[in-house]
Amino acid sequence: MSETAETLGERLKAAREAAGLSAQKAADELHLDAWVIAALESGDYVRIGPSVYVKGHLQRYAGLIGLAPCEILDAYATRSSAPAAATTQPSTLRLRTSASESPEARWAPLAALAVAAVVLAGIYWWTTWKPRMAALPTTSLAPSEPVLANAASTAENGVVPAVAIGYAGAGGAMTATSAVPVAPGDADSIVGVGRARLRLSFSADSWVDVHDATGRRLFAGYGRANSVKAIAGNAPMKVYLGFASGVQLEVNKHAVAIGPQFVAGDVARFEAGADGVLRRDAHAATASNPHRRG
Repeated sequence: MSETAETLGERLKAAREAAGLSAQKAADELHLDAWVIAALESGDYVRIGPSVYVKGHLQRYAGLIGLAPCEILDAYATRSSAPAAATTQPSTLRLRTSASESPEARWAPLAALAVAAVVLAGIYWWTTWKPRMAALPTTSLAPSEPVLANAASTAENGVVPAVAIGYAGAGGAMTATSAVPVAPGDADSIVGVGRARLRLSFSADSWVDVHDATGRRLFAGYGRANSVKAIAGNAPMKVYLGFASGVQLEVNKHAVAIGPQFVAGDVARFEAGADGVLRRDAHAATASNPHRRG
């Protein structure tokens, strides 16, 4: 922990105590866990997460305890880092080597070992997987028959058909190798696929992080109060809102309410489909969330 981080944490703690607030009371006012306040005052920013989240918490905390947010953010930005290791001076001592010990001679054994490892891996794969591939049952399908079933359009009475996964065989015919059952819950994600345009209207400052269906980050930054941010991409789009109560959401020009099932401690995580329906983020449900109350 740097000296600047310690000094900044001491300023925050002194200002909070001067305002007559306990750490728990300050956390309740900001809709945060008490450990977040403790991390800010001890300079343990790594525990909070990315720098964009740290800045957001610092700005809101400074405003609560009567400090100038811009000064606190400047102090955080100019925090000192560990001194760089001293540059080692090149040694003037040269070891005498024989003329036959060239770089090529030293690397030759390693290259031979790498080639041998690749060959052995190929032999192992061929001997292991060829019998399994030959044992798979095959069923010929006409080229005009669809291979992938549309689970969304045929899911009736809670029954979703299996999806046949195949490959093109000799003569252009399709060969089905296996049938993968599609769970009824998967139909929701199929329905939400497509192009989506999110419109975020901020009534209060909030941190935003949005990824498209391929996992590519579309936007990560700070939404200012009384501003609007438009984000377009392939749905379902994974959305994180650091201060959900200060954001109004529209999907493809339709207002969408962020339900309480997607919010924990005023932090919202969900998937926004192209159909305007919000769904739980399956990855975030199993991942650890530093903002989630214990």
